[in-house]
Amino acid sequence: MDGTEGKRWSDGFRPYVEKAPLAALALGISSGFPYAMIGATLTTRLAASGIDKKTVTAFSLAFLVYNLKFLWAWVVDGVRLPIIGRLGQRVSWLIVTAALVAAAVIHLALIDPAASIAATATAAILVGAAGATFDVVIDAFRIETLEPRQLGVGSGMSQYGWRIGSAGAGALALVVAERAGWSAAYLACAVFALPAVLAGLALGEPERRRPPIERRGLAEGFRAISGPFVQFFSREGAFVVLAFILIFKVGDTLANLTLRLLFDDLGFTGDEIAFYDVGIGFIAYLVGIFIGGILYARMGMKRSVLLSLVLMGVSNLSFAALAAVGHSNLGMAAAIGFENAASGFGGVVVIAYFSALCDLRFTAAQFALISAAASILGRIVTGTTAGALIEAIGYVDFYLLTTVLALPGVVLFWWMSRSGMIDRSIGSAGVEGEGDARAGDPV
Repeated sequence: MDGTEGKRWSDGFRPYVEKAPLAALALGISSGFPYAMIGATLTTRLAASGIDKKTVTAFSLAFLVYNLKFLWAWVVDGVRLPIIGRLGQRVSWLIVTAALVAAAVIHLALIDPAASIAATATAAILVGAAGATFDVVIDAFRIETLEPRQLGVGSGMSQYGWRIGSAGAGALALVVAERAGWSAAYLACAVFALPAVLAGLALGEPERRRPPIERRGLAEGFRAISGPFVQFFSREGAFVVLAFILIFKVGDTLANLTLRLLFDDLGFTGDEIAFYDVGIGFIAYLVGIFIGGILYARMGMKRSVLLSLVLMGVSNLSFAALAAVGHSNLGMAAAIGFENAASGFGGVVVIAYFSALCDLRFTAAQFALISAAASILGRIVTGTTAGALIEAIGYVDFYLLTTVLALPGVVLFWWMSRSGMIDRSIGSAGVEGEGDARAGDPV
């Protein structure tokens, strides 16, 4: 039995109109907006204030705090907030962290970058810290609200929301700044914190939440911090799973970092890049997310994840072909379309798999650890080697190399599936409730 017998294609559409996935959409909107406030929006604001390019690009360091969120994520799991805590652990933290994000954005709004670049940098880091903590709570609420059968669609809806939140906040900031200045623009964007709060209040505390055992004293406090990590690494095959998490996206990250360099060197104009990379790519990404949710429900977790890994690896070949062909609008459209559809599909099913790995007693801390591990190695490798590799071997061989680098992740996941390690390492988030993330034969 493969776990998919008796399923209809319509089963993949049904979860899109259920409460939990719709809530994931609202959560994603709020998750995306802080990132936009310290991303392209802040870059534009700093440039408009006459800040030099070297200083502007240094502000990207504010994003590093997102990779460190696992260090304090245990607080969201184990610390009960006074007074407001009666609303529930997740709902109360949603409200508090939403308020912190709004306050941090308002603080950034009231600072003049031209008057004090140090104060602006501090404010940006505060937005990053508040946004990262907000993400921890949002991810935990999403995972605990979704049933195992909804993890794929819920992950997709969350990504839809993230795109809406980040793009919407960025667009709103530009429109308002043009008419009323940057301070007013940032103040207006603070409203994007509300969708997550409204979703939390509407759904209430997740039924699947499993509060950890209350502890008191210094030793018990240490166990509260270490408990999520001890529980994860005590599972059979946990270190192999961690190895997969660390390496599966290195090739894809290495390729994506250099795409704008490729387009510039091939002579594509700004208008062509905007239309194909931003326009066509965005549409293809949204289509990939939708397909990912449906195929996750139809194929099961193991098969859909393996397919996504293969597609993400093969998508790098399309850029090797584009580099070999040269300036071709059709080639660029095909390469960008395929890569973004594969990324959207992969993002949905891989995030669903990572969600299923969590223990419901430590959802916030464990998902923060997993998501940080999934990006940190790729960022280190890409930031230190991409440019030098392109200069040494050229674009065609570089993208062939990124395809080869995707193979270890594919092979390791296939072996984990065949050996039964994936099923044995799944946490309670993947099995408690309706459905079972382990359903389906090994791939």
